[in-house]
Amino acid sequence: MKSFIKIISLSLFVLTIGISGCGPKYTTEDKGDFVLVHNQAGATVGYSPNTGVKILTVDRLGFKDLNKNGQLDKYEDWRLPVDERAKDLASKMSVEQIAGLMLYSAHQAIPGRPGGFFTSTYNGKSFDESGLKPSALSDEQKKFLTEDNLRHVLITTVESPGVAAQWNNNAQALVEGIGMGIPVNNSSDPRHGTDSNAEYNAGAGGKISMWPGTVGIAASFDPDLMKQFGEIASAEYRALGIATALSPQIDLGTEPRWSRFEGTMGGDPDLTTDMARAYVDGFQTSIGKDEVANGWGYKSVNAMVKHWPGGGPEEGGRDAHFGYGKYAVYPGNNLKDHLKPFTEGAFKLNGATQMASALMPYYTISFNQDTVNGENVGNSYSKYLITDLLRGKYGYDGVVCTDWMITKDVKGTDIFQGKCWGVENLSEAQRHYKAIEAGVDQFGGNNEMGPVIEAYKMGVAEHGKEYMRKRFEQSAVRLLRNIFRVGLFENPYLNVAETEKIVGNPEFMKAGYDAQLRSIILLKNQNHILPVKKQLKVYVPIRYTPAGKNWFGFSTPEKKEYPFNMDIVKKYFEVVDTPEEADFALVGIESPDGGVGYDREDLKKGGNGYLPISLKYGEYTAEYARDPSIAGGSPFEDFTNRTYKGKTVTTHNQFDMGMVNDTKAKMGVKPVVVVIKVSKPMVFSEIEKNSNAILIHMGVQDQAIMDILSGAAEPSALLPFQMPANMKTVEEQKEDVPRDMECYVDSEGHTYDFAYGMNWSGVIDDERVAKYK
Repeated sequence: MKSFIKIISLSLFVLTIGISGCGPKYTTEDKGDFVLVHNQAGATVGYSPNTGVKILTVDRLGFKDLNKNGQLDKYEDWRLPVDERAKDLASKMSVEQIAGLMLYSAHQAIPGRPGGFFTSTYNGKSFDESGLKPSALSDEQKKFLTEDNLRHVLITTVESPGVAAQWNNNAQALVEGIGMGIPVNNSSDPRHGTDSNAEYNAGAGGKISMWPGTVGIAASFDPDLMKQFGEIASAEYRALGIATALSPQIDLGTEPRWSRFEGTMGGDPDLTTDMARAYVDGFQTSIGKDEVANGWGYKSVNAMVKHWPGGGPEEGGRDAHFGYGKYAVYPGNNLKDHLKPFTEGAFKLNGATQMASALMPYYTISFNQDTVNGENVGNSYSKYLITDLLRGKYGYDGVVCTDWMITKDVKGTDIFQGKCWGVENLSEAQRHYKAIEAGVDQFGGNNEMGPVIEAYKMGVAEHGKEYMRKRFEQSAVRLLRNIFRVGLFENPYLNVAETEKIVGNPEFMKAGYDAQLRSIILLKNQNHILPVKKQLKVYVPIRYTPAGKNWFGFSTPEKKEYPFNMDIVKKYFEVVDTPEEADFALVGIESPDGGVGYDREDLKKGGNGYLPISLKYGEYTAEYARDPSIAGGSPFEDFTNRTYKGKTVTTHNQFDMGMVNDTKAKMGVKPVVVVIKVSKPMVFSEIEKNSNAILIHMGVQDQAIMDILSGAAEPSALLPFQMPANMKTVEEQKEDVPRDMECYVDSEGHTYDFAYGMNWSGVIDDERVAKYK
């Protein structure tokens, strides 16, 4: 009997131990529209209770049963390496699901616009008529997420950070409940630009921190500042639900007339390489508790570097968004410098993530660069550039995503439609197939999986089902890897209140403002007139801009307005109405707007449509232009010579030149300070002599300019590119060669060359100049 009691007691003891020691090692937290599962020694898992997804308890840990099969699949097991999970999921996906993964949406505004580009509807109505919340999914979004299996969404404007976070939660809940439960990987083009009129207050936040453009940060010549931007921007991106940045743009600015010059990091290969590396490290790296593995984690944002193999050397400075700019040329046989920011920068990071996770080729045909097949097609269609060079020679195995709308049709040289350069004769499905065969994984701006499925069928017909299945899974693994690494499979949901605290918080705003101060370049300071004392009397002339057309060809109205926020100016100086009353004049202008290099009016006059792009304000005749052009040829043209030699253009904002010179005439011996917002290099000969001091910037708040002018901060930035002496040197420089122009020399004897800048003591000659110049 005693022995029986001992056995019973022992059994009860074992049972008690089993109950107390074998319970779940996680707790749950109800956040309203989603639930968090906090594993004691592992990932925090988030899921929506309305999707049908359940939590599996395995080894006392919590996992999401995303495909609802009642068992833990490898891809659902957050303990396993990313590649193992990605390969498992890719093997389980249907061709249709992989095709959807290979799509990248057209631009999405939250809430959507009622008309124009990228129109959205809500239950068949405009947003304003729908009565829905701004965080609601549009009809188009519901369709491409469900019917087309799309999982990569490009977000543009958002009503507020809180709305963006709630929209993210709505989208994630929708996709979590269907198919394999693959989360949405939201992305953004750069969104940290400045509002010049906004006042900076150290104690206040904003919608998002405001920074100078990347070429402005590059003017600091400090890669650590670029890295800091990446760290802060990525924190704000993740709080907005954005896990991929369609940036940085690391094209070398070797062609000064290019309209996208301002998005570059300047014209020097070494500086751009260091800045590119710092940017990607800042965006991609998670540390401490936020790191999951190999530098990746919950604060990481995938960086999609662009544009391979470098979009800078556009012939004549024209841009490849249009057929008139489809060719990049290499008169200096210098592709290697354009590859360097990728191969030595973005592909060789200092941080643990090692390499930029995604890459975007540019629209251009890199003319005569295919040394194997001799093919002149858009970069995303070039097997030589993608498979042989990028993947083969440089070993890149990240995602390759086309630029937007390259597979769509186009019906003219200057129409903003598809950008199918070199393959205009192919069908949309054939273009998809050619790009896949070239090595591309994803199609930007395509919401519909139909053409990808058709491309798959073409591949099956040519190579067989096994080949195409393997090829599709190869792309799927690359794409899934970037979703797994940033933790979206575990928890894609956001706490709206936390988002509102993070985005644009005072600390981030201050860092952005400090960067703005470090991006302003002092080019001229005659007789040390700067800084000027606060409360001196200042005359600010009104800026006039005539009616015209913007980059897209849309009409723009005539404008007469002050170039600065005068309420901010008044906090620093006493504003007067006439030059006679003033101690100094403050003139605000922009660099010359020399057009796009093409105009139908020239065609009507019997020309070929091609015009010079001018970097000077006054009338310009292209006496030294190339004739014949290096590249040419289009289904919409019956000629190949795109020369514009001998043609004359007038810059749209020539009144800026008049404003500087007229103001000097009125001020007499009193100083004229000129502040120029610069989007690309410019010729200074028309205005410099009538400017006693010159400051340039690449996008800052007016308050930052006033802080420099008044001496509250000292200028420290350097030119990240050259300023040409004249248009002759612009025409004669080679589009692919850096720093090959004769530079402007001002009346003080200073040369506006790369790495030139001044502080209050004079010309800067420090370790930055020594390192890069």
